Amino acid sequence: MPDPSDLVFQVVIQGAIDDVWHEITRTDAPIPAFFNNQMHVRELAPGAKLAMRTGNGKYTGVVGEILECEPPRRFVHTFKFTNLKDPACVVAYDLDEIDGGVQFTLTVSEVPAGTKTAKQMAQGGRMIIGTLKAVIETGKPTFGTRLLFGLFKLLAPFSPKVCRSENWPVD
Repeated sequence: MPDPSDLVFQVVIQGAIDDVWHEITRTDAPIPAFFNNQMHVRELAPGAKLAMRTGNGKYTGVVGEILECEPPRRFVHTFKFTNLKDPACVVAYDLDEIDGGVQFTLTVSEVPAGTKTAKQMAQGGRMIIGTLKAVIETGKPTFGTRLLFGLFKLLAPFSPKVCRSENWPVD
């Protein structure tokens, strides 16, 4: 049972559970549902560090440590924005096969109340589940989301120095 302070986002995705799992754990390309960042990790296993980096790898927006990895049902990791001094929270992705597809649940817990992290996670959760649904069901994010990714790419060089990937190794 989730804590009342948890942020919970759910969506039904018409697709195969293995396809959804692959999309949220891929390391070979940017993940549209994760703001078009690419996951960098040594292995998908508890204790491994992960970093979500721009497509060119120069900037890291999020870092964490994998807490659970149970393919294709559950993936949990800590989550910290590199540009904020807020404490980390915990992000869990749960996938359940149902008639017609996959029930996808994104739960954000241990969110530091009143912080920028809390605000960004509350806003970002809806975009994550909507983009994941679009990618699995249509093969691409919505047009508006693709425009937003273009803007992110243009603004990346203006990222704070603390976000440079050399500051956030995954080894």
